[in-house]
Amino acid sequence: MEKCKNIIQLARPRHYIKNILILLPLFFGGLLFDCGLIVKALIAFTSFSFIASTVYIINDIKDVKNDRRHKTKYKRPIASGAVRIRDAIVAACALFFVSIAINVLAFGINLSLAVLLGYFFINILYSVFGLKNIPIIDVFILSAGFILRIIYGGLALGIPVSKWLYLTIFAFSFYMGLGKRRNELINNKDSTRPVNKFYTKDFLDKNMYVCLTLGIVFYSLWTIAPPYDHSLLFWTIPIVMVIIMNYSLLIEREESEGDPVNVLLGSINLKLLLLLYATALMGVIYL
Repeated sequence: MEKCKNIIQLARPRHYIKNILILLPLFFGGLLFDCGLIVKALIAFTSFSFIASTVYIINDIKDVKNDRRHKTKYKRPIASGAVRIRDAIVAACALFFVSIAINVLAFGINLSLAVLLGYFFINILYSVFGLKNIPIIDVFILSAGFILRIIYGGLALGIPVSKWLYLTIFAFSFYMGLGKRRNELINNKDSTRPVNKFYTKDFLDKNMYVCLTLGIVFYSLWTIAPPYDHSLLFWTIPIVMVIIMNYSLLIEREESEGDPVNVLLGSINLKLLLLLYATALMGVIYL
């Protein structure tokens, strides 16, 4: 039982919250109450979650030596010795093949499968072949992961997604990625992440707020683009601004690690603001 618990922890189910992005095409397409599409969306969510867990496990295997020297990552299942590398490899292979099988059985061999495999391979390049040690490219790949989630959701469900929404998510995810690097740089002077030696706080601060500004601009353009150009979606812009300001306040505290998942799950205010935003969207799109 303890072994199963450790393997589940290794798969990082907490991070499945990122995969909610897969459901955005369904939500913004006004199809949230289509039972057939809901089932497809849940299948897509499961398939992508398993491939993401595969990536997390491979990353932990590759980084085990560095993780053992890190002030918090040493608690991870492989680094702590709770899960043997051999067992981790078996788990990663199982999750990979189950993910592919789910996708093929549910959606066939099509572009959604290509996106799923694309996500896997760019993360292998990131984790195993050293792209995570190249400044800017490291954050770009992390941001691309968020975009690929939306693309995958749109393809799996057959729902087109606005180019402005893609740009909005990309800009905000780049902002969060730079914020994570910023906090690693500030809080871990002896960081085990080699790429941080190329960054400076000033560089990260400036570019974080470039991305933040672009994200708000792109979101604003999305709210006035078809099919929403005659709706009240425009009035959700202030809520988005408050959410981003709240997030920014949280990650700029010295004790924050800057991890988006931990920031979101650890803040009641942020969760309440997101609930308010979701409620406003429901009213605008579905009423």
